[in-house]
Amino acid sequence: MLVKNTTKKTLLAKNARLCKTILSKSLGLMFSKKIRPLVFVFDKEKIIPLHMFFVFYPIDVLFLNKNKLVVEMKKSFRPFSFYTPKNKSMFVIELPDGTINRTKSGIGDKIEF
Repeated sequence: MLVKNTTKKTLLAKNARLCKTILSKSLGLMFSKKIRPLVFVFDKEKIIPLHMFFVFYPIDVLFLNKNKLVVEMKKSFRPFSFYTPKNKSMFVIELPDGTINRTKSGIGDKIEF
């Protein structure tokens, strides 16, 4: 699945996997050798805390509201750490480290997948 920043007209990911089930959301990138971009879909907007237990490389994370607008970002989210966003989101996108800077993605950008 393609993930695009339509505001900046940039491609964020080519081969993203959709995570809708409890199992796929729980596993995420744990124990994986390299990143495969993930798009997490939740049933409503809420604070979605993340952890990096058993993820062995840093990643970039975008938090999107129900309109798929970026409401928060976490660059270089480090292995074995926690992050609790300040804003509610309905979608979370996990991307390779450096993607946010490379694509100049920012708060308010519209993301499509």
